[in-house]
Amino acid sequence: MSPHKDQEYFCDGMAEELINALTKIEKLQVASRTSTFQFKGEAHDIHEIGTKLKVQTVLEGSVRKAKNRLRITAQLVNVADGYHLWSEKYDRDMEDIFSIQDEISLAIVDKLKVKLLGGEKKNLVKRYTDNIEAYNLYLKGRYFWSKRTEQGLKKGIEYLRKAIEKDAHYALAYAGLADSYSLLCSYHILSPKESIPRAEEAATRAMEIDDALAEAYEALAHVRILYDWNWSEAKQEFKRAIQLNPGFATAKQRYSLLLTVMGQLNEAIAQIKQAQELDPLSLIINTDVGLISYIARMYDRAIEQCRNVIDMDPNFGVAHFVLGLAYEQKEVYEDAIAEFKKGISASGGITVMIGALGHTYGVSGNRDEAQRVLAELKELSKQRYVSPYSIATIYIGLGEKDQAFEWLQKAYEGRSVWLIHLHLKVDPRFDNLRSDPRFTVLLKKIGLEK
Repeated sequence: MSPHKDQEYFCDGMAEELINALTKIEKLQVASRTSTFQFKGEAHDIHEIGTKLKVQTVLEGSVRKAKNRLRITAQLVNVADGYHLWSEKYDRDMEDIFSIQDEISLAIVDKLKVKLLGGEKKNLVKRYTDNIEAYNLYLKGRYFWSKRTEQGLKKGIEYLRKAIEKDAHYALAYAGLADSYSLLCSYHILSPKESIPRAEEAATRAMEIDDALAEAYEALAHVRILYDWNWSEAKQEFKRAIQLNPGFATAKQRYSLLLTVMGQLNEAIAQIKQAQELDPLSLIINTDVGLISYIARMYDRAIEQCRNVIDMDPNFGVAHFVLGLAYEQKEVYEDAIAEFKKGISASGGITVMIGALGHTYGVSGNRDEAQRVLAELKELSKQRYVSPYSIATIYIGLGEKDQAFEWLQKAYEGRSVWLIHLHLKVDPRFDNLRSDPRFTVLLKKIGLEK
């Protein structure tokens, strides 16, 4: 790594660029960013890394950057015996960064005896910009995006916009912008009507520039799910993204979300398992395995999966949230409440988790606490965006159906992403509403019922 902390973005970005290039080769299974970066900057035995990532070879190296000079070392190591299959050192100017990445990628393919098909070589050495300044800004944008915090996402957007100013045809930067706005919506930082049209505009522009960019199709598919509720188009976009990049773990993960929404649980489980194989240490993918198990009413499996994630990172709020959902369905209410509180604390107060806490208080008979949480959310909505969905879930827990439907209607009108993220059609918490004709009407309006 570069000795300077402020160059971490560059080192991370270069590693991610190599990963993204290699995942496009159908015959290679490449561990994704979130899994590989677990080992960044630490001394680990190659065999241990290979076992955890479920790979046969490991590419390791270092990057040092000083002004306009780069020193990059890279070596490809066989996991079974520790033998170096290939190694190289590069002392070059910054302007040569794209050539270095191409040389490393081609060397790996050569040493692994992988025969490239059709246009795979062209895709492997494909350049998305020739502007070094734009490239640096893009890497900074993605670096802050990966923090998954409000500050990180907003800072990432600033850098991505600056990258686009330097190169108006930088398709990857537009795709990154689309991802960022989608997450601002998912994390309740911006309302769907504020964020998703911007995400769609950026994804569409990325596709106009490069109609073979998997990231653009995936970003647009995510918009089709979260906001347009156009399931058939979303399915087409996901399939195209996966066709263009068979190793795209996030595309498979989000495709599993679509299949779950549509009630195709067996296919959803198959897709999320494929994503898990590609990115075995991803916290969100492993949590989604638990979420789909919860939706499929396999609560013990959901609990086991979420506990495994929490063992990897005790501060991953979404895992505590899904664990709480599973505990609630098993009527282990004290444990559910404890997990929701941990999730709320770890996530910085995501309101859908606060709503889930209120729901559990309601169904467990603690109406006073449910009413307190309800009042807290309504007061909070005067200061920031709070999805009506979160308030509706508390009314469901309290058994107040008329109020629940009133707030679900508001969630529908506001295009709340949580109607989709938590799978209104199949979420067990909505079971006591299913016999009400208003529920069928709502599903039809969203497009989940014919």
